[in-house]
Amino acid sequence: MKIYTKTGDDGSTSLFSGGRVPKFHLRVEAYGTVDELNSILGLARALHPSPATDRYLTRIQHQLFNLGADLATPLDANSSYVVRVDAAQVAWLEFSIDQLTSELPPLTAFILPGGSPAAAQIHVARTVCRRVERLVTQLTETEAVGVHVLPYLNRLSDFFFTLARWENQQAGVPDVVWSKLDEA
Repeated sequence: MKIYTKTGDDGSTSLFSGGRVPKFHLRVEAYGTVDELNSILGLARALHPSPATDRYLTRIQHQLFNLGADLATPLDANSSYVVRVDAAQVAWLEFSIDQLTSELPPLTAFILPGGSPAAAQIHVARTVCRRVERLVTQLTETEAVGVHVLPYLNRLSDFFFTLARWENQQAGVPDVVWSKLDEA
């Protein structure tokens, strides 16, 4: 099987439903940014986080692959094979955030992104996740997406923030607390 089809040479791409749209279409931008986020998590895993963090990231990577397919498939498409984001995934993120938070010192100040290499990369993932959320929010102005997609993305960015703090703790690296520029 060849990796190239040449069908996109005209600047269009296929959705899972079979229709074609321009490669700059907002739906393509949204699921393309999910793919970018998934690649960022691959880099975070390559930085050898703690085994527990690696397990979390692996699970999220699988969920993101499903999210990308979900976004690449309009809701009205005949697509029984597409796994849609559901309430259970949102609940798992909430449970995981609560579990990780219970092991962290209380957050009393803003922290700067950074710390260990893996935690810093997870902070990058958090910001890209917020970009996906903005794109999907914009997409919902003109097209329907699953009711759990935006809550999932909102929780996912919170999860990444919490996981980055937790990973720093696992690595023995303190979070850097933000201070006014003249106090730094």
